[in-house]
Amino acid sequence: MTADQRPTGLLDRDQVWRAVDDQRARVADLLLSLTGEEWGRPSLCRGWTVRDVAAHLTLQQVGLGAALAMIVRARGDLDRAVDRAARARAGALSTERMIDEVRGMIGSRRHNFGVTCRETLIDILVHGQDIAVPLGRTLRMPPEAAAAAATRMWTTRWPPPFPAVRTMRGFRVTATDTAWSAGEGPEVRAPIGAILLLAAGRLVALPELSGPGAAALTARLSAPAARRA
Repeated sequence: MTADQRPTGLLDRDQVWRAVDDQRARVADLLLSLTGEEWGRPSLCRGWTVRDVAAHLTLQQVGLGAALAMIVRARGDLDRAVDRAARARAGALSTERMIDEVRGMIGSRRHNFGVTCRETLIDILVHGQDIAVPLGRTLRMPPEAAAAAATRMWTTRWPPPFPAVRTMRGFRVTATDTAWSAGEGPEVRAPIGAILLLAAGRLVALPELSGPGAAALTARLSAPAARRA
């Protein structure tokens, strides 16, 4: 990756954890405001309801032993392990308990085995929007936190990058609301929150794209193969 391709937008470890805590508080407040009917609605996360996503967010501090047990039960399939764990929690916990568990992690610096605090930030930011957007709710995502998460998604080698990130690297992607840019090619502009959601494969943010490369990137991300990935 050349210097021009590297994204800007970094937070140090303490700043990342403060951003995680801030978003956990916002998500807990949002969940507290939901009706019973809203908990059962589809989220932006394919195949998961709002309740499933909330349950997944209670699983941000899984240690080595529990992680290995989940993967063994899923026969080595990490995606299946994550899905099964979320659905099991969704069926076992009350909504009040899920809210309490999300709020109870505020101030903790533990994270899932095998990832860093930066993956924890991506998780809470993206999944918070997975809940809020389809319900027509507004959940603030601070631009500096979204920029740090987008930078991690753009540069990480493990976990492997989302397919959408690989597609977006063929464009010069520039945030309109904070000092963040990355990639090389036709320019595409959008708020950093939309860039983060698109990098995570949430195509609901496509209408927020502008610039000379917007139409081409929209077409590539919307292609059937990209949607399946």
